[in-house]
Amino acid sequence: MFLDRKVNNMTASIIDGKAIAERMREQVRQSVVRMKEDYGYTPGLATVLVGEDPASATYVRSKRKTCEELGIRSIGHELPADSTQAQVEQLVASLNADPNINGILVQLPLPKHLNEEAILNSISLEKDVDGFHPVNIGRLAMKGRDPLFIPCTPYGCIVLLEESGVPIKGAEAVVVGRSNIVGLPVAMLLQKRDATVTICHSRTRDLAEHIRNADIVIAAIGKAEMITGDMLKPGAAVIDVGINQKADPTAKRGYRLVGDVDFESAREVAGAITPVPGGVGPMTIAMLMKNTLRAAEIALEKKNR
Repeated sequence: MFLDRKVNNMTASIIDGKAIAERMREQVRQSVVRMKEDYGYTPGLATVLVGEDPASATYVRSKRKTCEELGIRSIGHELPADSTQAQVEQLVASLNADPNINGILVQLPLPKHLNEEAILNSISLEKDVDGFHPVNIGRLAMKGRDPLFIPCTPYGCIVLLEESGVPIKGAEAVVVGRSNIVGLPVAMLLQKRDATVTICHSRTRDLAEHIRNADIVIAAIGKAEMITGDMLKPGAAVIDVGINQKADPTAKRGYRLVGDVDFESAREVAGAITPVPGGVGPMTIAMLMKNTLRAAEIALEKKNR
């Protein structure tokens, strides 16, 4: 499908993350309406923000705004940057016990004096809508097992491919980056869908050679425009997770946002590609809403047994 575009000398089709995310959001909104009508139940998401990091505060506001638009109850908790480990874990414990809260999202990064792993592990498995509880990740890694929740950004990457008609089964896929948040989980998701997966990282020899053999490239390395068009296989599908600031004196803020892929050169070779911004970003929040809805469905099932 996408290789044909290269045979005909066509530029890559754009994978519109905004449009796909909006479809996901509308599905969630309709399901929330039905849940309220049929069961008198409203899904609830609690956000926990520790400190005053501007970017984190912006992300939390965006998530809460989306909740409001979709009819999901949103409860925000803001703690000072000098909060102790015990104070944060106590808040998480109270949210675990609250029957009106279906999902708990602790905004990362946390202040350096806090044990991030311990706090994330303290979130109830059935409220882990970020999908990073060790049991959820363990199930994701195992053949024949499924997690209760899939990490939101990797989940969004897979949905973008599927909604765009990109064949995953039997494909050669290269994931550039091995973070716990994106690289490793998305590699496991691709493998579960029968792709042959290669994970590349900072110690990989001849990165370009690996990428050149890939039908699907997931770029999540955090380096601006590192992957260029001459590194891609003609017709490849490219999902660019990166969000980087690049100096641009013509831009109002003095910079513009770019991905880990050089979009202009890549679109001349790829069969399909996500833009930055407007690709993966909108999907992350949409998948969080989908996970929150699923958490509410799980809670209802337990309540009605």
